[in-house]
Amino acid sequence: MEQRPPHAEAGARVLVVDDDPTVAEIVTGYLDRAGYVVDRAGDGPGALARAAAHWPDLVVLDLMLPGMDGLEVCRRMRGQGPVPVIMLTARGDEDDRILGLEVGADDYVTKPFSPRELVLRVESVLRRARPAPAAASGLLRAAGLTVDPAARRATKHGAELALTIREFDLLAFLLRNPRRAFAREELMREVWGWDFGDLSTVTVHVRRLRGKVEDDPARPRLIQTVWGVGYRFDPAAAGSGEE
Repeated sequence: MEQRPPHAEAGARVLVVDDDPTVAEIVTGYLDRAGYVVDRAGDGPGALARAAAHWPDLVVLDLMLPGMDGLEVCRRMRGQGPVPVIMLTARGDEDDRILGLEVGADDYVTKPFSPRELVLRVESVLRRARPAPAAASGLLRAAGLTVDPAARRATKHGAELALTIREFDLLAFLLRNPRRAFAREELMREVWGWDFGDLSTVTVHVRRLRGKVEDDPARPRLIQTVWGVGYRFDPAAAGSGEE
């Protein structure tokens, strides 16, 4: 029996959604050889039907799809349940990338891309989605927020927060390192595991996270901008201090 490569998540199912059969076939081939179970769809309705039949562990989703674009597919899937999404964008246009991140994509890859790089991105996102090891699974609490790394669950004053993988990782990292200013480059390295990349990824995720944890996202108090540096998590600024 063929052995699954050790780097692939055991039994992980990846849904590849792209209307270009050549791209879909190449991506599917590389993911299959890496040990993943791969489903394919060529349009938005097909992707939603596939996901309903076999809920994926991760979706590789083309932004430019006929009829229903990738943004709408991402919104609808996220409405059904949490799922990591890597968005494929046909252009290097920053607006496309930011739109994908704004609707909750965990990562993006710009066409043309290296299939090997895409496989590495898939591995990275799935690895981040795994529950934390016991040594790192202690509850994190500050300013009414509670983060459970083992269960990958976050609440604010007891109410569940709907966070993407990267939003959860970012919040957990900030709670572990209160009152320290981090450059966007540092956050990308520590949270995303990348030594280089588009720093707007960090900016968009901070903005999305503020929308979920701040009482007034337009005037953030917990996740503060440190001009010329980056961002700082300050639990005392919320007025309740650390729990």
